[in-house]
Amino acid sequence: MKIRYIGLMCIILAVFFLGGCSDDADDIQVLNVWESDTDIADDETESDFGFSEDVSKKVGMVTDVGGIDDESFNQSAWEGLQALSENKNAVTEYKESDSEDDFAGNFQELVDSGCGLCWGIGFACADALKDAAQNNKMVHFAIVDSSYQFIPENVTAVVFRAQEPSFIVGYIAGSVTKTGKIGFVGGVKGDIIDQFQYGYQAGAEYASELYGKKIDVVIEYADSFADADKGYELADSMYKDGCDIVYQAAGGTGIGVIEAAKKSGKYVIGVDRDQAYLAPENVLTSALKLVNVAVERVSESYMRGEEIGGKSMSFGLAEGAVGIPADHSNYRDEIYDSALVLEDRIKSGDIVPPASEQEYIEFKSSLN
Repeated sequence: MKIRYIGLMCIILAVFFLGGCSDDADDIQVLNVWESDTDIADDETESDFGFSEDVSKKVGMVTDVGGIDDESFNQSAWEGLQALSENKNAVTEYKESDSEDDFAGNFQELVDSGCGLCWGIGFACADALKDAAQNNKMVHFAIVDSSYQFIPENVTAVVFRAQEPSFIVGYIAGSVTKTGKIGFVGGVKGDIIDQFQYGYQAGAEYASELYGKKIDVVIEYADSFADADKGYELADSMYKDGCDIVYQAAGGTGIGVIEAAKKSGKYVIGVDRDQAYLAPENVLTSALKLVNVAVERVSESYMRGEEIGGKSMSFGLAEGAVGIPADHSNYRDEIYDSALVLEDRIKSGDIVPPASEQEYIEFKSSLN
C-alpha cells in the first residue's frame, strides 16, 4: 500500500497554510470540478468547436433501473446528456429502464432512432450493451461503471475511482462523529460499491488513527438501487442503534436513508451529486461522482471524431470528476481544510484509498 502516514501536526500545519487562502479559493475549486477543458464561448459556432462531419451528432442513453429522477447516479448522467444538448447542439434521446429485461430493447430503440453514440448507465447493463455493440458495428457505445477484458472497438468503458471521494467523506465522518459509530448503506454488493464502502471505511480509519479515537463502521446492504423503503428501514435501525452519521451509496434506495436522517435528526452523507438540497440540515457532505462530466467529455470526443473505441477511461480527483462540495455549513472549517489537504495527497499518489477488501486490509496495516 502506497501511503506515508503523517501525524496530527502535519495536518495542522497544512490546514494553517490553507487557512491563509481567500474565500475565492473555494469558488475556484468548484469551477475546476465542473469545467471541461473543451468548453467554448457562447458566441463560437459548432464548426469552430470542430465536430466531425463523419459521425452522427445524435447521442442516446439507457438508464439503469431507477430512471432519470433518482436524485443520484442516473440523474447525473442525464444532466450530462442535457448539457451536451444545450451547450454543444447535440441531438439527444434517453430510454428509462424499469428492469434489467428492458436493457436490450432500449439499446436497439436508440440504434433504430439514429443514435451514433449510445450510453449505458451502470454495470448491470454491461452484457446487453456488449451484445448491442456486436450487432451494430457502425454504432459507438459507452458504458459507465463497467469494463471488459477485451473491449470491443466500438465501445468505450468509463470507470470512476469512487474510493477517492469516499475516503474523504469517511475522514469527515470520522472527524465529526460524537458517538464513535457511523454507518454505510450500499445498494447491491459488488466491485463498484466496494469502492465506496472500503474507501469510506479507510477514511474513517485514518481519522481514528489521527485523532486517537475508536470509530466503528456498521455496514448494511439493501440488495437494490431502487427501494427507498428498504433504505429507510436500514438507516433508521442504524440511527436508533447509535450511529450519528450514515453514508449511502445506493441510488434511489439512498433517498430512504436521507429521509431516515431527517426523521432522526442525524447526519447522512450523499452520493454522486451534491444532495444537500434534499435535507440541508442533515446532509453532512456528499461524495461527488460526476457522471455528467464523463458523459459530456467522452461524448464531445466522439463528436470530434476522436478515436475512443476499445479504451477504458478512468475518472477521479485528478480529472476533476469526483470530490466533495465546497459548502460545509454542517461541519467546521478546519475539517474541510484538512479534507482538501487529503485530496491533494490522493492526487499526488501519497495516499491511495483502497477499492477492495484486500486493499483495505493492507491500508489498515500501513497505519499501525
